[in-house]
Amino acid sequence: MKKFVFFLLFLCLGLASQSQDYLITFAATGDTNVVSSVYVYNLNSYTHVVLQGDDTLHLLEAVGVPSLEINNDRIMVYPNPMIHTSLLVFSVPETGLTTIRVLDRAGKTLILYRDQLQAGTCQFRITGIGKGLCAVHVSGDSYSYCTKLISTGDGNQTPAIALVETEQGVLSNHHKNSAFTITMPYHEGDRLLFWGVSYNYSTYVSDVPVADKTIPFTFTACTDADNNHYPTVVIGSQTWMAANLNVGTRIDGAQNQTDNGIIEKYCYLNDEDACLPNGGLYQWNELMQYATEPGVQGLCPTGWHIPTDTEWCTLTQYLDPTVNCTAVGWSGQNAGGKMKSTGTLEAGTGLWHQPNTGATDESAFTGFPSGDRDETGSFAYQGNYGFWWSSTQVNTSNAWSRSPDYSSARIVRGGNQKICGFSVRCVHD
Repeated sequence: MKKFVFFLLFLCLGLASQSQDYLITFAATGDTNVVSSVYVYNLNSYTHVVLQGDDTLHLLEAVGVPSLEINNDRIMVYPNPMIHTSLLVFSVPETGLTTIRVLDRAGKTLILYRDQLQAGTCQFRITGIGKGLCAVHVSGDSYSYCTKLISTGDGNQTPAIALVETEQGVLSNHHKNSAFTITMPYHEGDRLLFWGVSYNYSTYVSDVPVADKTIPFTFTACTDADNNHYPTVVIGSQTWMAANLNVGTRIDGAQNQTDNGIIEKYCYLNDEDACLPNGGLYQWNELMQYATEPGVQGLCPTGWHIPTDTEWCTLTQYLDPTVNCTAVGWSGQNAGGKMKSTGTLEAGTGLWHQPNTGATDESAFTGFPSGDRDETGSFAYQGNYGFWWSSTQVNTSNAWSRSPDYSSARIVRGGNQKICGFSVRCVHD
């Protein structure tokens, strides 16, 4: 009997060990069939790794895993974290056009460099990056590298990159397009947020792996009038922007946005840097570009439109069937939690104030607490609430919105004054 009990114990331990040892690969569909890089963020432990699109992610029980870093023999940033400046060093396997792109976590391009580089090792100096986590992508005709950059800078300078030197022939023997297996600590049940990037395209997928699998990225073009590229996410039958709209010229919060042929936005507390990563704040009429028909494009990118009240209903009821789409105020049980980004400001792991109740980001909508510009022209609630416009009017003075908050997992359907400045998420046509 004891032998049988021991065998069962051994079998269970063996199965448990195997259930936390998974290989994850990546594939692309939609507007491109190439995955150039993948950023993987553990929403439970707040650890992360960066991979090339053809790398394999090895999820392994956290005990005994020595490192969270990728293999950096192709690309390196140091010092990292960066305070004021860092050096980017990478190998160019063959002479040709090279593109370097530095993106913030919202997918906005902070630095774009494109030039002919000689084969060999190249060094670039990066400066002016504000506080936060960034992805650095380097690509040519036959290669694509990616790594992360953590900055503790104040962002008072304009982000910039400059070539320091090249050394021909060094490291050029590294095999082009070679793939690696990157190990990441993983506990059973951890939710991972996958950010897939393919040059100007990017998209989010949220998943709890329970076996070997391929993560499918559906890439959809989403580029605004200022040439900002936005990450997207497929939720049910809909495709949404996975970051807040940030297009236009900032004006002071004391002013109203007007129909003057210039796209105008508010930035929280009139600080331009506050629009990254929280996005701009828009009065309803400016957002709609002075139309009133539900579902118009407004300020959204081509191929996208401002979601109607009904489309918001479709989203929230998909996440939580208990949501009452005709009620005003709080509704449902957990739609807001599934839409909110995780972590808290106080813990240094997110943008929401404590307790950020029920936040799982299960949908990968990655909702930010961007606050608002109220009807008096004052700013409030950043860190506590997010407000997103719909394109459906309540009456001539008010329009419907959706709002999660830091203290609840539910969602609010509100009828707010159009002169308020709210965030915007667009939905694909």
